[in-house]
Amino acid sequence: MPRPALRLAVEIDGDGAHPAAWRRAAHSPGELLTPRRSARVAAVAENAGFTLVTLEDSILPPGSGADPVGRIGAVERAAFVAASTSVLGVAPVLATTYAEPFHVSSQLATLDHVSAGRAGWVVGVEEDPAAARAWGRSPVEGADARAREARDGLRVVRDLWDSWEDDAVIRSVATSRYLDRSRLHSIDFTGETYSVRGPSIVPRPPQGRPVVLARHGTVPAELTDVALVGGTTATEAGDAAAAARSDSGPPLAFAEIEVALDTPGGTARERIADLERYSPWTARPDRLRYTGPASGLVSLLAELSGRVDGVRLRPLALDEDLAVLSRLVLPELFVRRIASRPLPGTTLRASLGLTRPLSRFTTDITTAPVREETR
Repeated sequence: MPRPALRLAVEIDGDGAHPAAWRRAAHSPGELLTPRRSARVAAVAENAGFTLVTLEDSILPPGSGADPVGRIGAVERAAFVAASTSVLGVAPVLATTYAEPFHVSSQLATLDHVSAGRAGWVVGVEEDPAAARAWGRSPVEGADARAREARDGLRVVRDLWDSWEDDAVIRSVATSRYLDRSRLHSIDFTGETYSVRGPSIVPRPPQGRPVVLARHGTVPAELTDVALVGGTTATEAGDAAAAARSDSGPPLAFAEIEVALDTPGGTARERIADLERYSPWTARPDRLRYTGPASGLVSLLAELSGRVDGVRLRPLALDEDLAVLSRLVLPELFVRRIASRPLPGTTLRASLGLTRPLSRFTTDITTAPVREETR
């Protein structure tokens, strides 16, 4: 049997994975946070054939180091990117450590509506105590407490998405009824540190639930759709993916890969050395790192195909590496059927091969509407 094709994601926050990547940006410094810049990068990713883009975020202000990071909100950027694209999935990072789950649920459900079913969510965890001060909250201290907040927050968000059944909105002019209130449900969640009553204020998202991605081990695996796994080699990444998908784990696993490619302006090693003069690019045990020609990256992804379900690429310098990915890497992957590109009119769930879940409050399965995974 042929191996399943990889799904491809790319992180497009800022100027790239290297802390000093802004020094090799093709745009003027003042253009980084403009709508034109966001739309242009998203268009390149969509035209190249990526299944989705992710957008990092943090509530913390820029640090005091040599290469501070400035950004605008990931959800706001995601909404703009969704409106300027038609096929590309869009997944912002949102942490549940201090944010109210009700607000997170509403933001992501709204994003799924405005994108016509292309929203995802990368579940984040805030570990820096400074984040608590920024939120005006008491610090959540310790790994167990952060895991509890992430677990409870994710459960509340999912339940709020489900709190409107699919056919709750009637819009009947003849009967003057907009809603069937019997199909709205209070979630009545009680956790260790807070309780939430429902339902949500936003009707159920087009996908039922936007696609949830999370680093393996940060939240209960059965509550996620895609595990983000690490490893410094293809073998380690494959083993991590198999472990993440075992038992009641998520159906999909994506390997995290940092990439620095040879470009017409210099080899990957030369480009890294140039940026290392300003700031180190510290290797991480939870990410693969590839440096070299485009053909080598194609070979690495071919090796990973069948062991992982997809990859999330983190380019060294976005303006330079994304162009090489678009011209030399993704076309070869598609020709060799190592990877697949999303089809027009599909939701992100459909592009990833995931089924659309029913609301957990749905009691009459026979009358629940069957929705196609196309728009």
